[in-house]
Amino acid sequence: MSVKKFKKVLVANRGEIAVRIIQGLKEMDIRTVAVYSDVDRTALHVMMAEEAVFIGKAPASESYLVPEKIIDAALSVNADAIHPGYGFLSENGPFVDAVEAAGLVFIGPTAESMAVMGDKLSSRRKMRASGVAVVPGTDEAVTDAEEAKLIAHEIGYPVLLKATAGGGGKGMRVVNEESEMASALRQTMGEAGASFGNDAIFVEKYILGPKHIEVQVLGDGLGHAIHVFERECSVQRRHQKVIEESPSPSLTPQLREEICAAAVKTAKSINYRGAGTVEFILAPNGEFYFLEMNTRLQVEHPVTEMVTSTDLVRAMVKIAQGEGICYTQEQLKQQGWSMEFRLYAEDAGKNFAPSIGKILSLQVPLGPGVRLDTGIYEGYDVPIHYDPMLAKLVVWAENRELCIARAKRVLEEMVLHGPVHNLPFHRWALDQEAFVDGSYTTNFVNEVFDGANYLPHLDEEQTHALIAAASLFEAMRRKEKPGCSDRETNADGWKLSSRRSMTNNK
Repeated sequence: MSVKKFKKVLVANRGEIAVRIIQGLKEMDIRTVAVYSDVDRTALHVMMAEEAVFIGKAPASESYLVPEKIIDAALSVNADAIHPGYGFLSENGPFVDAVEAAGLVFIGPTAESMAVMGDKLSSRRKMRASGVAVVPGTDEAVTDAEEAKLIAHEIGYPVLLKATAGGGGKGMRVVNEESEMASALRQTMGEAGASFGNDAIFVEKYILGPKHIEVQVLGDGLGHAIHVFERECSVQRRHQKVIEESPSPSLTPQLREEICAAAVKTAKSINYRGAGTVEFILAPNGEFYFLEMNTRLQVEHPVTEMVTSTDLVRAMVKIAQGEGICYTQEQLKQQGWSMEFRLYAEDAGKNFAPSIGKILSLQVPLGPGVRLDTGIYEGYDVPIHYDPMLAKLVVWAENRELCIARAKRVLEEMVLHGPVHNLPFHRWALDQEAFVDGSYTTNFVNEVFDGANYLPHLDEEQTHALIAAASLFEAMRRKEKPGCSDRETNADGWKLSSRRSMTNNK
């Protein structure tokens, strides 16, 4: 494979992941290009990039999800390659084909790998053929309730109905008994069709009390692959991860070796190219099963970077340039412990309902072993059109006990005023016995969390103090700053004129 150094890369994403990728590209002396919708004109990723291209209206279906607009933007600025980040078009095989047909490089896996792993049924069949254990269930789509009942009777209740093209916790429903099957199948198919344009559903055994373990892999696309160890992602709400950590407190050295070897076998079986994540379900008896493979950079990649001293964005770019994997398996070691806390604009006390609004105040905690990946700043308006994630707070320490202590400190020190957010939820989670001892499962939130009573009780004096502080803050916020207009500066005090280059009507 020939080596071609990139001079300019377009980042086909927004928010914290676009910022993270832009930072990585700049460290490689690669010029960066952002894309933005009309509500993202003053987004942080736009201001950080050296060039920016307007691609449409706020709905993702009219901007970030339109392949032609992304490719045209890249061609208009003479970019060499496109990095998709996660979400949006990152796992869209036809988009990869279109990118390559336009003479651009896609920084990620091939369309063929995406096709195999993007469909949960084809990936299950591939894993069976490769000798990797999968959760007992069907390898074909099920549309008839009576057929689903027969399958469930054979493998035993409870079962899980899953969309073959699902993701993000959508298109999944647990069925505990036969009387629930018809209604659950109908609802799951409807949700899958609306979310993914594909209503195909399959049935698998629902593992009680499971752990969610995933393994980071890197592949060169030529049959060689390595692992970058595991992450535990068992703190979830609505089947979506909220807290991740590495190493996993649930694995013995032998089990770690086995599950990482299975992930490498998975990547090699499809000649995987770039960074990807192989996800497993770990049963209470220590058996693990292939769940799915995410053919992209994962949201929680920072915890892996923190414990292995790696740069996964850099690794992806080097692979895409034809340089191969920049690490050997022998070089990689886990050192210390890392945890990531996803900061969402959502109200945990109201079933994690999303929230919007302006970021009124943001103070980032400092100190050793602290990292914040974010796309927000003071004065930024959080739009309703996209995922409610605001930032990822990541901590590292020498061991798990110290990591939890550090996490408690930074979560207390962090100040975030504006939309309702889940910082209080993370503080609550760190105080729970099941989290502290590492025994928590994917049922942790459903079984332990009480949205109506999780916040600490405030006495009358504390309540009055908070009301007074809030009133003072609001009065100060409303006070106008003389000699400063919106046209001259953004809400963070950064001069918009400092942007070196903007294109397409920015």
